[in-house]
Amino acid sequence: MRCNPWMREILRAADVTGLSDQDIPPLFREVVGRGWSVTPGGGRVLSDLRPEAPGRYVDRLAEETTVNGRGMTDYDLPAAPDERTPLLVRRCLAYVCACLRKAQEEFGDTDVQAYVSLSFAETDEGPLTSNVTFCTPLPGVRPYIPRLEDVKGTAVAEISVEDCSAWSAWA
Repeated sequence: MRCNPWMREILRAADVTGLSDQDIPPLFREVVGRGWSVTPGGGRVLSDLRPEAPGRYVDRLAEETTVNGRGMTDYDLPAAPDERTPLLVRRCLAYVCACLRKAQEEFGDTDVQAYVSLSFAETDEGPLTSNVTFCTPLPGVRPYIPRLEDVKGTAVAEISVEDCSAWSAWA
């Protein structure tokens, strides 16, 4: 797993062992359950997130990250950062691991990568929020987040299905 210093600090402080489907909010569990599909442009996308009308994308990376990207459900989490952060991280990682396992089953490889980002919302309350997306790195195409380790102001990680074995009860 690659991550920046802020994400490394968050992961060190959070209990992310024993992740399971129970850590994933119901709507996101449904997304996992419906699996993956391939677009006409070759993009690997979560079937439940695929738009009815095909969009126009600069390239496959843009298609995958746009279609697959979602903010994680957090309206039901406590506002206090010391309570909110570990729960939000567990949700994100459980969802990531379930999706990556499903991608490996469906595509027969470990090419799909997940990206988790955590940052403070620009509202008066400013709670920690998150975004999760997936894409397949391609030869000759810039990475989704270039110089990920140097990102400031957002905690960010690139996660593979192999990384999930340390965290999940599914392994």
